[in-house]
Amino acid sequence: MPASSALFQGQTPLAVRMRPTSLDEVAGQSHLLRPGSPLVTLATTDSSASGSAVSVILWGPPGTGKTTLAQAIARSSGRRFVELSAITAGVKDVREVMQEALTQRDLYGQSTILFLDEIHRFTKAQQDALLPGVENGWVVLIAATTENPSFSVISPLLSRSLLLTLRPLGDDDLGALVDRAVTDPRGLAGRVVLDDEARAALVRLASGDARRALTALEAAASVAGDDAGLAETAEDDDDPDADAAAAASEVADPPVITADHIAQAVDRALLRYDRQGDEHYDVISAFIKSVRGSDPDAAIHYLARMIEAGEDPRFIARRLVISAAEDIGMADPQALQIAVAAADAVAFIGMPEGRIPLAEATVYLATTAKSNAAYNAINAAIADVRAGGFGRVPMHLRDAHYPGAKRLGHGKGYKYAHDSEIGIVTQQYLPDELRGRRYYEPTNHGAERDVSARLEKIRRILDGG
Repeated sequence: MPASSALFQGQTPLAVRMRPTSLDEVAGQSHLLRPGSPLVTLATTDSSASGSAVSVILWGPPGTGKTTLAQAIARSSGRRFVELSAITAGVKDVREVMQEALTQRDLYGQSTILFLDEIHRFTKAQQDALLPGVENGWVVLIAATTENPSFSVISPLLSRSLLLTLRPLGDDDLGALVDRAVTDPRGLAGRVVLDDEARAALVRLASGDARRALTALEAAASVAGDDAGLAETAEDDDDPDADAAAAASEVADPPVITADHIAQAVDRALLRYDRQGDEHYDVISAFIKSVRGSDPDAAIHYLARMIEAGEDPRFIARRLVISAAEDIGMADPQALQIAVAAADAVAFIGMPEGRIPLAEATVYLATTAKSNAAYNAINAAIADVRAGGFGRVPMHLRDAHYPGAKRLGHGKGYKYAHDSEIGIVTQQYLPDELRGRRYYEPTNHGAERDVSARLEKIRRILDGG
């Protein structure tokens, strides 16, 4: 094994080693860590003051610091810390923790923090077992979940806890986290150098997930170490002191992690995609134009590029909603419903599962009939209004409900459409200045074909033809 590689193997995972020991080291979540906030109060309250502690439910995507916050609070407050996973723990485990917490409180005056990961996996009966300990203050519960607690946590437990929402880490927070891991003695301790392009790639690939960033960094450091070691071995094959020279070389000239090392480590291509740059606009433009052009394969390709680059899924969903109204319109009115449903689904379930409704909406919109007639209609009407072409509302259409309106002639001659057997009467609706103006010109695509035929008859009746 190259000497360089040995520097990065056989250790506790980097993400675990770099776990903060206090709230001051926590990256991101500044909205939850302001002075006087519940988490800060919980971390600074004396461990014997169990009555002043409040249980919390941390809701957020993976890698946003739920476990980290729980452990940092326990360390800072001096409380006893017990961790359970809802995947493996049962009611018996919960009751044992509660009993031990009660004993510790009564005999030694020490309160217990129970960190329960993935509480949404607990059944109602399992969650019920938590209630006595939470209600009586035997434990301070810090529960973590990636699913909406309103649907996955029982109401009695919700009412006895504070619900705190964690956000994906921002690029600045992830960058600071990566920089610290490279230099910190608990991390890579300066044994590697991270170039700017590689740093940006790590931040981009992490998509707000600190654990993902640190895992990729550690793997890339190992790849960079192997490359450096192999290069040295090739140069020093005939040197009996090659291993010693390689080790000394690493200390003096540490390997540099490049974007290629990260691509090798995570086994995926590094997309050239800047969410604030030209590529952002180019890819979303190609995505929408592929939907408009009825090419589902191209549309799915660009959707995948945006997802893999960490694009905000809400941005993608908004563009699909716009496309459904602008490019499909009345040719398939259901398209807008599907796009809105996809946007709601993404907001509800989050990523990565949100990619599925986004893909479904993309394929539907790309393959259905298209019409921009409604889009053109509103644009043309707005252009007329802006140019001053709006005129007065015809007298028979004006409001006749307020006192004196009828004396002014408002509503006189108005024909009530429902009095007609066909629900349409000959009547002018546009102002005189715009009489005969056509804004909406339906196509013969999809459902708009039927609209076009029906509208032709309606307009003949309206015009008295």
